[in-house]
Amino acid sequence: MAVGARAMQEGGAFGPWSREQVELFCVDHLIMVEINCNEESLVLDFVFPTTNVGNTGFGDDMQLGITGTEAVMQIVREILVNFHWEEDALGRSKQSFRSAHEGLQKNLEGKTTEVIMESMTGNDKRFLSIDVDTVNAVTLDDAKSAVMSQLLPPELEMSVAGDFDVSEVLGLMYDYIGTIPAETNAEYKREGQDDSATFGSVPALSLPGQHLELELSDSDPRAVSYVAGAAPNLWGYLADGSSVVDKVMEADKKASNYDKQRRAHPLFANVALALVAEIANRRLFSTVRERKQLTYDANFSFTGFERLKGGWFLVTVTASKENAQKALDACKETLEALRKSSPITPDNLESAKRVVLNRHEGELRTSGYWAMMMSGLQQESIPLKGPLSVTDFQAMVESITVRDLQLTLECLGLNEKELYTAIGRTVQPEGFVADEVVKASPMAGMSRGGALFMGKEEKGRPGWFAAPQA
Repeated sequence: MAVGARAMQEGGAFGPWSREQVELFCVDHLIMVEINCNEESLVLDFVFPTTNVGNTGFGDDMQLGITGTEAVMQIVREILVNFHWEEDALGRSKQSFRSAHEGLQKNLEGKTTEVIMESMTGNDKRFLSIDVDTVNAVTLDDAKSAVMSQLLPPELEMSVAGDFDVSEVLGLMYDYIGTIPAETNAEYKREGQDDSATFGSVPALSLPGQHLELELSDSDPRAVSYVAGAAPNLWGYLADGSSVVDKVMEADKKASNYDKQRRAHPLFANVALALVAEIANRRLFSTVRERKQLTYDANFSFTGFERLKGGWFLVTVTASKENAQKALDACKETLEALRKSSPITPDNLESAKRVVLNRHEGELRTSGYWAMMMSGLQQESIPLKGPLSVTDFQAMVESITVRDLQLTLECLGLNEKELYTAIGRTVQPEGFVADEVVKASPMAGMSRGGALFMGKEEKGRPGWFAAPQA
């Protein structure tokens, strides 16, 4: 699927038009197109002007071109109906993945996250980088069948955000997308694809956790430490099918009716996890960096799956080789203290609320953020995502209490026996003589480095047009 999505990006020919003609059309109409595939969705992301573009003539003789919106609708229709799959595009796609995988093996952070993910997932290929042998084995028919099986008109979701006339856009959707026959691409449909509400979960962690060590040849002496464990997905569902809300309700026997009503809100787990991540980040920074001075960077994050049940948290600490183990131990101590000896305080909570709300309000000014919030609203596999997740965000953040977050923390795999840890260190090549070394810049394009190690382009803005994988 990932190789096919990249091949579609590398190609672009459809109907009677060549790739060069389609590229020129996009340039003339100021359209940027990005096609990505992650563990949950195939996303076609378009950025475009909503005004008339491609105008011809001057003054009284000027003839207005079509709007950027209409141009995008034309492209989407052709991709669904008349896309041409080309061997040379597949070749470029494969080369980008081969280069990305080979680069990952030489990247301390990437290789270490790969090792810890192999251990946590039982070597589940869905969550690891795509190796060279797998890439080489993909044929054009494999790539075409995988991608087109997701581009079924009845199962597509389109989210449009920007400055436009709603009735005009709806009319264009009807004319260009709504007139595509429902059975288009049905020959690629796979068995069991109709059950959209069932999407699966991440692998259950085998206990107890493990500690892993990695050495990588590099002229630059440095180290990175990781602490990882089980966590809910973005909406509070764990790998076993249980939810944060159920666990919090069960643990708080003295909850008032107001508490029960508030925690039953679809956004409760989503907001609580966002606040937990912010507070954990601050604690790690103040403890590991400022107080113990063991690192110059410490970060806490969730994988943030929406459709897959379950996920992982990851603490990343960069340190010197001498301090790597101390920094790792300090991170574990900080997470344990957050649960017990030094729990979340009201000041911690209020500070986190300000950060989360300010970030939300700032991102509301971007069309990409709106598209992300709307993406998945119609999917049965994300039952808690609906209009309330847009309208009630601020009120939900304001209503969260310290007690809510302490109970939410207990839903993470923070016990010592549940943690997976890893330390990656560089070792200088034999016979290396220190000198000025010119470092290669990161490769442009897709990196597909696994569920925990994602390049900037994979973390980027959410899709405008998404085809959920079945």
